[in-house]
Amino acid sequence: MPRKKISLIGGGQIGGVLTQLIAKRQLGDVVLFDIVEDMPQGKALDIAEASRVDGFDVKVTGTNSYEDTKDSDIVIITAGLPRKPGMSRDDLLTTNAEIMKVVAENVKRTSPNAIVIIVSNPLDAMVTLFKEISGFEPNRVMGQSGVLDSSRFATFIAWELGVSVKDINALVLGGHGDTMVPLKRYANVNGIPVMELLEKKYGSKEKADEVMNAIIERTKMAGGEVVKLLKTGSAFYSPASSTVAMVEAIIYDEKRVLPVCAFLQGEYGVNGYYVGVPVILGEKGVEKVIEIDLNEEEKALFENSVNAVKNLVADMKRLGY
Repeated sequence: MPRKKISLIGGGQIGGVLTQLIAKRQLGDVVLFDIVEDMPQGKALDIAEASRVDGFDVKVTGTNSYEDTKDSDIVIITAGLPRKPGMSRDDLLTTNAEIMKVVAENVKRTSPNAIVIIVSNPLDAMVTLFKEISGFEPNRVMGQSGVLDSSRFATFIAWELGVSVKDINALVLGGHGDTMVPLKRYANVNGIPVMELLEKKYGSKEKADEVMNAIIERTKMAGGEVVKLLKTGSAFYSPASSTVAMVEAIIYDEKRVLPVCAFLQGEYGVNGYYVGVPVILGEKGVEKVIEIDLNEEEKALFENSVNAVKNLVADMKRLGY
Protein backbone atom coordinates (compact mmCIF):
# COMPACT_ATOMS: atom_id res chain seq x y z
CA MET A 1 0.00 0.00 0.00
CA PRO A 2 1.45 3.41 -0.95
CA ARG A 3 2.17 5.76 1.90
CA LYS A 4 -0.25 8.58 2.60
CA LYS A 5 0.79 12.10 1.66
CA ILE A 6 0.39 14.64 4.44
CA SER A 7 0.95 18.32 3.71
CA LEU A 8 1.45 20.93 6.41
CA ILE A 9 0.60 24.49 5.42
CA GLY A 10 2.63 26.70 7.72
CA GLY A 11 6.21 26.01 8.72
CA GLY A 12 6.22 27.73 12.10
CA GLN A 13 6.52 26.16 15.52
CA ILE A 14 3.48 23.88 15.24
CA GLY A 15 4.32 22.92 11.65
CA GLY A 16 7.87 21.97 12.59
CA VAL A 17 6.82 19.82 15.55
CA LEU A 18 4.07 18.22 13.45
CA THR A 19 6.59 17.31 10.75
CA GLN A 20 8.78 15.58 13.30
CA LEU A 21 5.93 13.74 15.02
CA ILE A 22 4.38 12.51 11.76
CA ALA A 23 7.76 11.35 10.47
CA LYS A 24 8.70 9.56 13.71
CA ARG A 25 5.35 7.75 13.75
CA GLN A 26 5.68 6.99 10.02
CA LEU A 27 2.13 8.13 9.31
CA GLY A 28 3.01 9.18 5.77
CA ASP A 29 5.32 11.22 3.57
CA VAL A 30 5.38 14.81 4.80
CA VAL A 31 5.47 18.05 2.81
CA LEU A 32 6.13 21.17 4.87
CA PHE A 33 5.01 24.34 3.06
CA ASP A 34 5.68 27.95 3.97
CA ILE A 35 5.95 31.22 2.07
CA VAL A 36 9.25 32.09 3.79
CA GLU A 37 11.99 31.19 1.34
CA ASP A 38 14.27 28.30 2.38
CA MET A 39 12.83 28.02 5.92
CA PRO A 40 10.66 24.90 5.37
CA GLN A 41 13.45 23.32 3.34
CA GLY A 42 15.81 23.84 6.26
CA LYS A 43 13.43 22.38 8.83
CA ALA A 44 12.63 19.41 6.61
CA LEU A 45 16.30 18.70 6.00
CA ASP A 46 17.09 18.91 9.71
CA ILE A 47 14.29 16.45 10.57
CA ALA A 48 15.18 14.11 7.68
CA GLU A 49 18.78 13.94 8.85
CA ALA A 50 17.53 12.40 12.10
CA SER A 51 15.81 9.55 10.26
CA ARG A 52 18.54 7.01 11.04
CA VAL A 53 18.54 7.91 14.73
CA ASP A 54 14.74 7.99 15.04
CA GLY A 55 14.23 5.02 12.75
CA PHE A 56 11.84 6.34 10.12
CA ASP A 57 11.87 5.92 6.34
CA VAL A 58 9.15 8.34 5.27
CA LYS A 59 10.05 11.18 2.94
CA VAL A 60 10.22 14.68 4.43
CA THR A 61 10.16 17.62 2.02
CA GLY A 62 10.19 21.38 2.52
CA THR A 63 8.80 23.71 -0.13
CA ASN A 64 7.60 27.20 -1.04
CA SER A 65 5.34 25.89 -3.81
CA TYR A 66 1.80 24.58 -3.43
CA GLU A 67 2.47 22.33 -6.41
CA ASP A 68 4.59 20.09 -4.18
CA THR A 69 1.52 19.49 -1.98
CA LYS A 70 -0.52 18.24 -4.96
CA ASP A 71 -2.83 15.26 -4.32
CA SER A 72 -2.34 15.22 -0.56
CA ASP A 73 -4.47 12.77 1.42
CA ILE A 74 -4.47 15.00 4.50
CA VAL A 75 -3.76 18.73 4.70
CA ILE A 76 -3.08 20.38 8.06
CA ILE A 77 -3.26 24.17 8.15
CA THR A 78 -1.37 26.06 10.84
CA ALA A 79 -0.61 29.15 8.75
CA GLY A 80 -1.28 32.51 10.34
CA LEU A 81 0.06 34.85 12.97
CA PRO A 82 0.42 33.43 16.49
CA ARG A 83 -1.04 35.21 19.46
CA LYS A 84 1.09 37.64 21.41
CA PRO A 85 0.71 38.65 25.08
CA GLY A 86 -2.50 40.61 25.60
CA MET A 87 -3.92 39.51 22.23
CA SER A 88 -7.09 37.44 22.04
CA ARG A 89 -7.73 34.86 19.34
CA ASP A 90 -10.36 37.20 17.92
CA ASP A 91 -7.77 39.95 17.43
CA LEU A 92 -6.19 37.76 14.80
CA LEU A 93 -9.35 37.63 12.70
CA THR A 94 -8.62 40.05 9.86
CA THR A 95 -5.00 39.09 9.24
CA ASN A 96 -5.49 35.35 9.46
CA ALA A 97 -8.70 35.42 7.38
CA GLU A 98 -6.71 36.93 4.52
CA ILE A 99 -4.09 34.20 4.89
CA MET A 100 -6.73 31.46 5.08
CA LYS A 101 -8.42 32.73 1.93
CA VAL A 102 -5.22 32.24 -0.06
CA VAL A 103 -4.53 28.85 1.54
CA ALA A 104 -8.05 27.56 0.89
CA GLU A 105 -7.94 28.54 -2.78
CA ASN A 106 -4.63 26.73 -3.26
CA VAL A 107 -5.60 23.59 -1.34
CA LYS A 108 -8.84 23.40 -3.36
CA ARG A 109 -6.79 23.63 -6.55
CA THR A 110 -4.02 21.16 -5.66
CA SER A 111 -5.67 18.63 -3.33
CA PRO A 112 -9.42 18.60 -4.03
CA ASN A 113 -9.94 15.23 -2.34
CA ALA A 114 -8.00 15.86 0.86
CA ILE A 115 -9.25 15.72 4.42
CA VAL A 116 -8.37 19.04 6.03
CA ILE A 117 -7.54 19.75 9.68
CA ILE A 118 -7.28 23.41 10.63
CA VAL A 119 -5.30 24.65 13.62
CA SER A 120 -5.08 28.36 12.75
CA ASN A 121 -6.80 30.84 15.08
CA PRO A 122 -9.41 32.13 15.59
CA LEU A 123 -10.20 28.48 14.99
CA ASP A 124 -13.97 28.40 14.59
CA ALA A 125 -13.93 31.26 12.07
CA MET A 126 -10.99 29.86 10.10
CA VAL A 127 -12.64 26.45 9.68
CA THR A 128 -15.82 28.15 8.52
CA LEU A 129 -13.94 30.29 6.01
CA PHE A 130 -12.00 27.33 4.60
CA LYS A 131 -15.17 25.30 4.06
CA GLU A 132 -16.94 28.19 2.32
CA ILE A 133 -14.04 28.92 -0.03
CA SER A 134 -13.13 25.30 -0.78
CA GLY A 135 -16.65 23.92 -1.09
CA PHE A 136 -15.39 20.67 0.48
CA GLU A 137 -17.93 18.36 2.14
CA PRO A 138 -18.33 19.12 5.86
CA ASN A 139 -16.99 15.72 6.94
CA ARG A 140 -13.65 16.51 5.22
CA VAL A 141 -13.09 19.87 6.96
CA MET A 142 -12.59 20.09 10.70
CA GLY A 143 -10.74 22.05 13.34
CA GLN A 144 -8.36 20.88 16.03
CA SER A 145 -9.44 22.34 19.32
CA GLY A 146 -11.33 19.94 21.55
CA VAL A 147 -8.56 17.34 21.66
CA LEU A 148 -6.17 19.98 22.98
CA ASP A 149 -8.65 21.67 25.32
CA SER A 150 -9.73 18.30 26.73
CA SER A 151 -6.10 17.26 27.21
CA ARG A 152 -5.43 20.46 29.14
CA PHE A 153 -8.53 19.85 31.28
CA ALA A 154 -7.42 16.26 31.97
CA THR A 155 -3.88 17.35 32.83
CA PHE A 156 -5.03 19.87 35.43
CA ILE A 157 -7.40 17.29 36.97
CA ALA A 158 -4.59 14.72 37.19
CA TRP A 159 -2.31 17.21 38.92
CA GLU A 160 -5.01 18.09 41.43
CA LEU A 161 -5.82 14.46 42.27
CA GLY A 162 -2.25 13.17 42.11
CA VAL A 163 -3.09 10.39 39.64
CA SER A 164 -1.89 9.39 36.18
CA VAL A 165 -3.27 11.58 33.43
CA LYS A 166 -3.63 8.39 31.37
CA ASP A 167 -6.58 7.44 33.56
CA ILE A 168 -8.41 10.76 33.18
CA ASN A 169 -11.34 11.09 30.79
CA ALA A 170 -12.39 14.70 30.26
CA LEU A 171 -14.38 16.49 27.60
CA VAL A 172 -14.56 20.11 26.47
CA LEU A 173 -17.31 21.38 24.15
CA GLY A 174 -18.01 24.65 22.37
CA GLY A 175 -15.88 27.26 20.65
CA HIS A 176 -12.11 27.34 20.93
CA GLY A 177 -11.94 30.42 23.11
CA ASP A 178 -12.80 31.83 26.50
CA THR A 179 -16.39 30.54 26.31
CA MET A 180 -15.42 26.87 25.88
CA VAL A 181 -17.32 24.41 28.08
CA PRO A 182 -15.30 21.89 30.13
CA LEU A 183 -17.87 19.35 31.34
CA LYS A 184 -17.18 18.60 35.01
CA ARG A 185 -20.11 16.18 35.23
CA TYR A 186 -18.59 13.88 32.60
CA ALA A 187 -14.99 14.05 33.92
CA ASN A 188 -13.87 10.78 35.49
CA VAL A 189 -10.88 8.73 36.56
CA ASN A 190 -11.37 5.33 34.91
CA GLY A 191 -15.10 5.69 35.43
CA ILE A 192 -14.97 7.24 38.92
CA PRO A 193 -16.52 10.74 38.81
CA VAL A 194 -13.90 13.42 39.43
CA MET A 195 -16.33 15.42 41.54
CA GLU A 196 -16.78 12.42 43.84
CA LEU A 197 -13.01 12.13 44.31
CA LEU A 198 -12.63 15.86 44.93
CA GLU A 199 -15.42 15.81 47.52
CA LYS A 200 -13.72 12.93 49.35
CA LYS A 201 -10.38 14.72 49.20
CA TYR A 202 -11.66 18.01 50.59
CA GLY A 203 -14.53 16.77 52.75
CA SER A 204 -17.23 19.00 51.28
CA LYS A 205 -19.14 19.50 48.09
CA GLU A 206 -18.61 23.28 48.30
CA LYS A 207 -14.82 22.96 48.37
CA ALA A 208 -14.89 20.38 45.57
CA ASP A 209 -16.93 22.77 43.42
CA GLU A 210 -14.50 25.60 44.20
CA VAL A 211 -11.49 23.52 43.16
CA MET A 212 -13.18 22.26 39.99
CA ASN A 213 -14.26 25.77 39.02
CA ALA A 214 -10.64 26.89 39.33
CA ILE A 215 -9.55 24.00 37.09
CA ILE A 216 -12.22 24.93 34.54
CA GLU A 217 -11.10 28.56 34.49
CA ARG A 218 -7.46 27.52 34.03
CA THR A 219 -8.52 25.26 31.15
CA LYS A 220 -10.33 28.14 29.45
CA MET A 221 -7.31 30.41 29.80
CA ALA A 222 -4.65 27.73 29.21
CA GLY A 223 -3.59 29.00 25.79
CA GLY A 224 -3.23 32.52 27.11
CA GLU A 225 -1.23 31.24 30.08
CA VAL A 226 1.32 29.71 27.71
CA VAL A 227 1.40 32.87 25.59
CA LYS A 228 2.08 34.98 28.67
CA LEU A 229 4.93 32.74 29.79
CA LEU A 230 6.56 32.38 26.37
CA LYS A 231 6.25 36.11 25.62
CA THR A 232 7.24 35.59 21.97
CA GLY A 233 4.70 33.08 20.69
CA SER A 234 1.94 30.63 21.52
CA ALA A 235 1.64 26.94 22.39
CA PHE A 236 3.03 24.51 19.83
CA TYR A 237 3.93 21.16 21.44
CA SER A 238 0.43 20.34 22.73
CA PRO A 239 -1.43 21.56 19.62
CA ALA A 240 0.87 19.47 17.41
CA SER A 241 0.40 16.33 19.51
CA SER A 242 -3.36 16.85 19.57
CA THR A 243 -3.44 17.19 15.79
CA VAL A 244 -1.41 14.00 15.32
CA ALA A 245 -3.99 12.09 17.37
CA MET A 246 -6.59 13.17 14.81
CA VAL A 247 -4.34 12.24 11.88
CA GLU A 248 -3.78 8.74 13.30
CA ALA A 249 -7.52 8.24 13.77
CA ILE A 250 -8.10 9.13 10.12
CA ILE A 251 -5.19 7.20 8.57
CA TYR A 252 -5.78 4.02 10.58
CA ASP A 253 -9.60 4.36 10.46
CA GLU A 254 -9.65 4.02 14.24
CA LYS A 255 -13.21 5.29 14.73
CA ARG A 256 -11.97 7.22 17.75
CA VAL A 257 -14.38 9.34 19.73
CA LEU A 258 -12.64 12.70 19.89
CA PRO A 259 -13.87 16.27 20.42
CA VAL A 260 -13.24 18.30 17.28
CA CYS A 261 -14.54 21.49 15.71
CA ALA A 262 -17.18 19.94 13.43
CA PHE A 263 -19.94 21.26 11.18
CA LEU A 264 -23.31 20.87 12.88
CA GLN A 265 -26.46 20.24 10.87
CA GLY A 266 -29.11 20.23 13.57
CA GLU A 267 -27.16 18.41 16.26
CA TYR A 268 -27.31 20.12 19.65
CA GLY A 269 -29.89 22.45 18.12
CA VAL A 270 -27.22 24.13 15.99
CA ASN A 271 -27.43 24.33 12.21
CA GLY A 272 -24.73 25.57 9.83
CA TYR A 273 -21.92 26.38 12.27
CA TYR A 274 -18.64 24.79 13.28
CA VAL A 275 -18.57 24.02 17.01
CA GLY A 276 -16.50 21.73 19.23
CA VAL A 277 -18.36 18.45 19.87
CA PRO A 278 -17.45 14.76 20.22
CA VAL A 279 -17.38 12.88 16.92
CA ILE A 280 -16.39 9.53 15.50
CA LEU A 281 -13.21 10.13 13.52
CA GLY A 282 -12.19 7.65 10.82
CA GLU A 283 -10.92 7.32 7.27
CA LYS A 284 -13.74 9.49 5.90
CA GLY A 285 -13.07 12.25 8.40
CA VAL A 286 -15.94 13.21 10.69
CA GLU A 287 -18.12 10.13 10.31
CA LYS A 288 -20.70 10.92 12.98
CA VAL A 289 -21.43 13.69 15.46
CA ILE A 290 -22.16 12.23 18.89
CA GLU A 291 -24.87 14.01 20.86
CA ILE A 292 -24.61 13.70 24.62
CA ASP A 293 -27.24 14.70 27.15
CA LEU A 294 -26.63 18.10 28.71
CA ASN A 295 -28.33 19.40 31.83
CA GLU A 296 -29.81 22.89 31.97
CA GLU A 297 -26.60 24.51 33.23
CA GLU A 298 -24.50 22.79 30.56
CA LYS A 299 -27.00 23.71 27.85
CA ALA A 300 -26.83 27.37 28.87
CA LEU A 301 -23.02 27.37 28.82
CA PHE A 302 -22.95 25.59 25.46
CA GLU A 303 -25.47 28.02 23.99
CA ASN A 304 -23.35 30.93 25.20
CA SER A 305 -20.30 29.42 23.51
CA VAL A 306 -22.22 28.82 20.28
CA ASN A 307 -23.37 32.45 20.32
CA ALA A 308 -19.73 33.54 20.63
CA VAL A 309 -18.92 31.45 17.54
CA LYS A 310 -21.87 32.98 15.67
CA ASN A 311 -20.69 36.48 16.57
CA LEU A 312 -17.16 35.67 15.43
CA VAL A 313 -18.42 34.36 12.09
CA ALA A 314 -20.65 37.44 11.73
CA ASP A 315 -17.65 39.69 12.36
CA MET A 316 -15.68 37.83 9.72
CA LYS A 317 -18.47 38.24 7.18
CA ARG A 318 -18.83 41.92 8.07
CA LEU A 319 -15.16 42.30 7.20
CA GLY A 320 -15.85 40.81 3.79
CA TYR A 321 -14.77 37.19 4.22
